Amino acid sequence: MKRLFFMLCTIVLGTTVASAQQTAGNLYEGLTRKLSFDRMIPPHGLEVTYDKTVHVIFPAAVRYVDLGSPNLIAGKADGAENVIRVKAAVRDFHAETNMSVITEDGSFYTFNVRYAAEPLLLNVEMCDFIHDGAPANRPNNAMEVYLTELGSESPLLVKLIMKSIYKNDRREIKHIGCKRFGVQYLLKGIYSHNGLLYFHVQLKNSSNVPFDVDYLTFKIVDKKVAKRTAIQEQVVWPVRAYNNVQVIDGRHNERMVFTLPKFTLADDKHLVVELHEQQGGRHQRFTVENEDLVRANVINELKVR
Repeated sequence: MKRLFFMLCTIVLGTTVASAQQTAGNLYEGLTRKLSFDRMIPPHGLEVTYDKTVHVIFPAAVRYVDLGSPNLIAGKADGAENVIRVKAAVRDFHAETNMSVITEDGSFYTFNVRYAAEPLLLNVEMCDFIHDGAPANRPNNAMEVYLTELGSESPLLVKLIMKSIYKNDRREIKHIGCKRFGVQYLLKGIYSHNGLLYFHVQLKNSSNVPFDVDYLTFKIVDKKVAKRTAIQEQVVWPVRAYNNVQVIDGRHNERMVFTLPKFTLADDKHLVVELHEQQGGRHQRFTVENEDLVRANVINELKVR
C-alpha cells in the first residue's frame, strides 16, 4: 500500500514539474540549444495611439511589414515607398505587441509597440548614426535579408557597387550612344558581378529645354525582321537603380547606374536601350551587341570615395 502511494506521488510530482517547466517555456522536445543574447536583434521602442498617426521613415523602400497584433494597423503612405504609417486599431490596449519591417536594401527592423495616450514621437526617421552602412561600421552580428530578384547577391553590396561605379565615373565604352535634338545618351560601361550586370549611362542635355524622363526600357529584339512578321521583344527589367533622376535641366549632365539580371544574346538578337521624353519627341535609342555584354568588366574590388 505504501509502495503504491509512493508511486502515485512520484507520478503526480513529475507531472507537476513538467507542467511548470512547460508553462515557464523551458521545455523543448529533442536536442535544443538556447539562443543567447548576442543572437538577438535589439528592437526599437515605438508608441502609438488611436487618434493620431505615427509615421516611420526608412532609408530604403519597404518590402515587408508584419504586425504582431490586430490592435495595430499599418501601411505604406500613399505615393511614398519608404514611409510606413502606424496607429492603434483599438483604444487603450494594454498588451505590448511588435512590428517587423524589411527594406529594399536588405535591412531588418523590429519594434516593440505599446499604446500611449500622447506618443512622444509622432514622426520617426530610422537612420542609424552609429552604423552608417559601411562594412567597417556594422555590428558583428548584423545580418542582411536577401531578396529574390538579386539572387545570391547582398542588397548592401549591390548598392555599394552602383555607388562605386558612379563615383569612379570611368568611360570604358566609347562606341555606343546616340545624339538627337541637342541631347546625347551614352553607355559609359558594363560591369558584371555575381550574376548581375551593371549599366553605367550618361545623358547630356546641351539644349536650353529641360529633358523630362518618361520611361526607360531595356529589351531584347531581333536584328532583322521580315515583312509581315511579328516583332519578338523580351523586356529586361532593372532590379535596382542609382541616381535615377527624372529631370535633366538645360545645359546639364546626369549619370545613372542600372542593375539587371545577367543575360546574353543570340547571334540574331541585340539589346535595345530606349529613353523616352515625357510630352516630347527627343527620344533616345542605342543598341548593345552580345560581344559588348561578354566583355563586361568583372568587379573584383570596390573604390568608394
